[in-house]
Amino acid sequence: MRHPYTIREIARQAGLSTATVDRVLNDRGGVRESTIREVRQAIKDLDRQRTQVRIGGRTFMIDIVMQTPQRFSTAVREALEAELPSLRPAVVRSRFHFRETGPCAELVATMDKIAERGSQGVILKAPDLPEIGAAVGRLVAAGIPVVTLVTDLPSSARMAYVGIDNRAAGATAAYLLGQWLGDRPGNVLTTISRGSFRGEEEREMGFRGAMRVAHPQRSLVEVTDSDGLDATQRDLVLEALERDEDIIAVYSMGGGNLATLDAFDALGRKCAVFIAHDLDHDNTRLLRERRLSAVLHHDLRQDVRRACQTIMRAHRALPDDGPSLPSAIQVVTPYNMPPGMSPLPFAS
Repeated sequence: MRHPYTIREIARQAGLSTATVDRVLNDRGGVRESTIREVRQAIKDLDRQRTQVRIGGRTFMIDIVMQTPQRFSTAVREALEAELPSLRPAVVRSRFHFRETGPCAELVATMDKIAERGSQGVILKAPDLPEIGAAVGRLVAAGIPVVTLVTDLPSSARMAYVGIDNRAAGATAAYLLGQWLGDRPGNVLTTISRGSFRGEEEREMGFRGAMRVAHPQRSLVEVTDSDGLDATQRDLVLEALERDEDIIAVYSMGGGNLATLDAFDALGRKCAVFIAHDLDHDNTRLLRERRLSAVLHHDLRQDVRRACQTIMRAHRALPDDGPSLPSAIQVVTPYNMPPGMSPLPFAS
């Protein structure tokens, strides 16, 4: 593992002791394979972030803790690293703690480990469970500000939430779906990765409330607890489609959209309207292929920048600019992709 970094620097990035890192780098043995992977990942992270280091700039070590499908955690990592230059003259170093699913106790253990070893701040996407809220409290008690991203923990001691107004997003999805379906009969499939995520729960409440008022004749069929993982999502959607032959539309709040469409294809069913969230790699491709009708999008780069700046304000490195507003909800079609994503050409 050739690298230009000191053992202390790698140890700080990995959250390990210098003795452990020394054993890994010098092949001394007695180290778990998972620890070796952590050291290698720390060196990779340092390589990516090295260009942002400025002598004399204040350094913030921020931990990003997320339970989410890999497609979204990858989008968050890319967004953060793309925004590092905009945070100058401060230098932001990040440690990533990503998992797709697992027991709550493991996520709590990760948060408690951060509280024990220290950090300048935590950006968190986690289910709204009492154990998680208590772990947030322990981080804050240790002097570590916590900012929730995309999905909130409103009853916790977190400093701020950064993301969209999820109830408004759900109501927007109901409006679009109603406009596009018109008087066509049929029911709507709603998909949620897990009900304990506050953001998805609020999207569902906003959607259900708006549909009840504007389209009371349509039944809503819920699929949940897939964690947004494709294999589980496909099986759950297949079951729902086989039970209800009148499902003709989808509002996806929790991802797994390739798997959902695959389930429709497997049964030879057509999805007339499909509204999803977030322009990750999968959704961008599906939107270009017109397999999604629209994506409710928010600027993830702007969100991670705001989250980092909120942590800097907690350390008085930036002036307080008052309460932050929710991120703007963008309705994205194949023709109005954000900058950097090629839209479809208009017909001549």
